[in-house]
Amino acid sequence: MARPTGSASADPSHRAAPISLVTGANRGIGHEVARRLGLLGHTVLLGARAPEAAEAAARELRAAGLDAHPVHLDVTDPAGVRHAAAEVERRFGGLDTLVNNAAITYDTWQRATDADLAVVVEASETNLYGPWRTVQAFLPLLRRSAHPRIVNVSSEAASLTNMGGGTPAYTISKVGLNALTRMLAAELRPDRILVNAICPGWVATDMGGPGGRPVEAGAAGIIWAATLPDTGPTGGFFRDTHPLPW
Repeated sequence: MARPTGSASADPSHRAAPISLVTGANRGIGHEVARRLGLLGHTVLLGARAPEAAEAAARELRAAGLDAHPVHLDVTDPAGVRHAAAEVERRFGGLDTLVNNAAITYDTWQRATDADLAVVVEASETNLYGPWRTVQAFLPLLRRSAHPRIVNVSSEAASLTNMGGGTPAYTISKVGLNALTRMLAAELRPDRILVNAICPGWVATDMGGPGGRPVEAGAAGIIWAATLPDTGPTGGFFRDTHPLPW
């Protein structure tokens, strides 16, 4: 049964279930991650730029018996992100897990030598600065959690070890996200917040296109990072629970 809005206690020890927010959760990997967390007993908050998209996605999960709630969250809007954090605190009392999944622009048509830098900037607003401002806004809630987790959905394209050319906007923004992951993990270690970057692999979604592996397979590693024990790794880069080279 879904928890009534506003009934959660601000004391994390009195919450009936972990509270998890997934950005870009109206479709694809984000929606599957929210579904899987819901099946594990989490109260899931589905963030999306369009309120109607968030509501439709949450309604689908509620129809399956999960405790799911929409959150209007455009990660490129600083005021909107702060408002979302205040709403989550008011309605649910806190946050245990933040999954930064929202991403745009897999720019296969570009090369670094002649890339449209406006496209690079636009991608970075969602793929790098979006997670960054979302972490900053929700950090006070995460710090109050008994078992806080931050998962940044990255890509093996961001591995400097194996990097080649192509998709410059997407790749550069994910390289930045990996760097942010390392910095946050180091700075938040005293707060017991585990922060990891996860590559879901090539998944058959609207962004990934046809031919990739099932969305369930891509979501599995994200679920692993979101539910790590307190002794789990932090500051890592993983795919399917295995470390990737930076």
